[in-house]
Amino acid sequence: MSARIAQRFASLARANRAALITYIMASDPDHETCFEILHALPAAGADIIELGFPFSDPMADGPSIQKAALRALKAGGSLRQTLELARRFRESNADTPLILMGYANPIESMGYEAFAQATHASGADGAIVVDLPPEEDTPLRSAFAPHGLSIIRLATPTTDDKRLTNVLDGASGFLYYVSVAGVTGANVATAQAIESAVSRLKRVTALPIAVGFGVREPQAAAAIAKHADAVVVGSAFVDEIAAVPDGPKADAVERVLRKVQLLSEAVRTARTKEGTRA
Repeated sequence: MSARIAQRFASLARANRAALITYIMASDPDHETCFEILHALPAAGADIIELGFPFSDPMADGPSIQKAALRALKAGGSLRQTLELARRFRESNADTPLILMGYANPIESMGYEAFAQATHASGADGAIVVDLPPEEDTPLRSAFAPHGLSIIRLATPTTDDKRLTNVLDGASGFLYYVSVAGVTGANVATAQAIESAVSRLKRVTALPIAVGFGVREPQAAAAIAKHADAVVVGSAFVDEIAAVPDGPKADAVERVLRKVQLLSEAVRTARTKEGTRA
């Protein structure tokens, strides 16, 4: 398991607050603008970063991230370019956990061992591979283990107890709870449903629980942050980039960082305002 991820969650637990996990697509809208955003995310309030690598058929993602992947591919984005962005980020930021997120096909094309070595060399802390189930990720786990890299798994509202046991076997870093059935960018689940789900997951694992899919506004992020260890936001940031397709790239950077600041403030203050503890 990545020491950097463990240290970040331990620090946040001592402060009695949840993490804001921000997702952006590598090379969206282009390589350098993406790096400007990536570089500035921690100062804007991102506690952990997910950096997506573009793929032509992102079947678990909704329209926003599908379009981001197409923009990134058009700009020359790739898994190798994503690893280069991670390496550049790590040159100036030694503390913020950075997780690669995407699909198995580009990894298999590179090779599991080569991907693990490149991930470690880039300074990334692990990966979420959304279409690589526990039964099929043994080669990746084996390649990651010598480097201390985390395999972060997904659970959903339809994950029953038997399946959850399989999901947790070999998982590390944190457990990503997909709060709604469907693709990214869908409506967020009710606060009551999320509280119930987090309580259930915490009974069977010591891993931090991160909740995502459909979180767009501060109110929704705060509601999750009262109970979960982390709130994951992605489509909301991607949409800020899409909102200025023909404008100056600096506008896209500013819009994303402003959105991060709003959501970060909501997550940071969620428990203190209500006097609650996860």
